[in-house]
Amino acid sequence: MEQDPMGEQTGATFPQEVIDEYAALGVDLPALFSAGHLGTRMGVQILEASADRVVGTMPVEGNTQPYGLLHGGASAVLAETLGSVGSMLHGGSAKIAVGVDLNCTHHRGVRSGLVTGVATPVHRGRSTATYEIVITDEQDRRVCTARLTCMLREVAVDEALTNLPEDGSAR
Repeated sequence: MEQDPMGEQTGATFPQEVIDEYAALGVDLPALFSAGHLGTRMGVQILEASADRVVGTMPVEGNTQPYGLLHGGASAVLAETLGSVGSMLHGGSAKIAVGVDLNCTHHRGVRSGLVTGVATPVHRGRSTATYEIVITDEQDRRVCTARLTCMLREVAVDEALTNLPEDGSAR
């Protein structure tokens, strides 16, 4: 995780070869592989990102259902975000990842604090990538286990870049 002079977290840590690949294309890698607008509204922060492992956090506060527990849909957003980032990094700059299947099993309720998701690959092929995402609470207890499969679609680099919003952030 990079830090600014005040010690605040400023973005995900990417492998140097990935940073170089996207920099050569003029792409702002942290913006491209961000949690997007939904993830931003939900407080998702990506801490570490590579095709082998993606780690992110999300606050429980603001993401609860009427009983005060972490909403299952919020866990799904965190899981799909992390698995999609891993899939995109696996696919490289010539492909985009599109989620085609998400399965979430919720194991326990959480009322406060941060949850942490860790996405690791189950399968990384030419046309699909599947990641398991384990979400835990601050006591390292499993809250949710998810599996995401993304289709990897070939795309021209200039097409992928023209589909980014004007501010350069990912959708």
